[in-house]
Amino acid sequence: MAALNLLSDKAIRAACKRALDTGSGERMTDGGGLRLDVQASGVGWWRLRYRFGGRQSMLSLGVYPAVPLTLARQRRDEAQAQIATGIDPSDVRKADKSTKAAAAEVTRIVEAGLPVPGTFEAVTREWLSTVHRAKVSASHADRTETRFEQDVFPWIGTRPLAEIEAPELLAVLRRITGRGAIETAHRAKDACGQVFRYGIAAGYCQRNPAADLRDALPPVQTKHLAAIVDPKQAGQLLRDVADYNGHPVTRAALALSALLLLRPGELRQMEWAWVDLETATLTVPGEVMKRKKADKENGPPHVVPLATQAVAVLRELQPLTGATPFVFPSVTSPKTRCMSENTVRSALRRMGYGNDDMTAHGFRAMARTMAAERLGIAPEVIEAQLAHAVPDALGRAYNRTQYLEQRRALMTQWADYLDALREGAKVLPFKEVA
Repeated sequence: MAALNLLSDKAIRAACKRALDTGSGERMTDGGGLRLDVQASGVGWWRLRYRFGGRQSMLSLGVYPAVPLTLARQRRDEAQAQIATGIDPSDVRKADKSTKAAAAEVTRIVEAGLPVPGTFEAVTREWLSTVHRAKVSASHADRTETRFEQDVFPWIGTRPLAEIEAPELLAVLRRITGRGAIETAHRAKDACGQVFRYGIAAGYCQRNPAADLRDALPPVQTKHLAAIVDPKQAGQLLRDVADYNGHPVTRAALALSALLLLRPGELRQMEWAWVDLETATLTVPGEVMKRKKADKENGPPHVVPLATQAVAVLRELQPLTGATPFVFPSVTSPKTRCMSENTVRSALRRMGYGNDDMTAHGFRAMARTMAAERLGIAPEVIEAQLAHAVPDALGRAYNRTQYLEQRRALMTQWADYLDALREGAKVLPFKEVA
């Protein structure tokens, strides 16, 4: 059996001094494959020569004097023990380096305030940026991201995606339902499900625990936005709008909410560039409409025929806001921002209409119901004017000119009917659509 532990600290120090004095290195053997290659600089490299799998290999064990003789022998003995159990020390070294590098990368990521790869937050943000934002509008994606940041990340954001089970996810969702936000909890569950499905496809996990929670949350109680659909009450509302003593631009926004039948967001963002008073037409760009992202980017604009009454309101507005891009500009930043979403809502409150009486969106519901029931307008014409994505008889979504003449007649008839209601005319009986 070959001799072991042939070297001494004294002999090594002497060899290092000789190397410095002579400028020439030497090799020193300790036995068991361990050697010290002394360099001309007086520094030595510990190396272990061993045989594994029928071939000779070399393993570096550190630099002398940072690694003293006793530690070098300890590392040699550990390597020999690994060889005896069928493990290549070089493979262990590579794995250690990989582990340390991964740990260092995790430390760097954490110190930078970023989520660790493979965790719920990291995979979610990857899904948001690569999948979700490519499918939905920017505002929709922002809302989804905010929902995760507020309601999900604080509880499971740092957990590995593959380790999250249904009970853990349910506990997160119950925190949301606990504050009464049932619909928000359902939206969060659906979004989490999309993250897990993406995680399965991308190799981060094997299961979607959100799928196991189908009946685990309280059902959403559908609540329709309040709207006035009684003709007498509608007449009083219109008289209140005409008598509104707040800002004239806000009064105009209330009046046009009833006349244009736009969604509140579309009305607020309305620009003078969209308005053609000569042809009595408003053309709302596709990207402003409530549509899927692809339809926003590539879909046609929504054409709104303007009744004489709507044109009159817009002409009255021109001297007030015509110098800004927006028909309804922000009071504080008129050149760059439109009216706040709370403006019309607050005006209704000032007029005495609470959330259970009338909402900004309620003007559309009022028209949808009363135009059909009182004026006998065909439902497909009303739906087209409301920009609802209802396909035609051949299954095609309506285009921007579909029913245009009928819609122009609708808008005129509707505006005249509103005038009659405001003036207290006799209420028309229900009409049946031919």
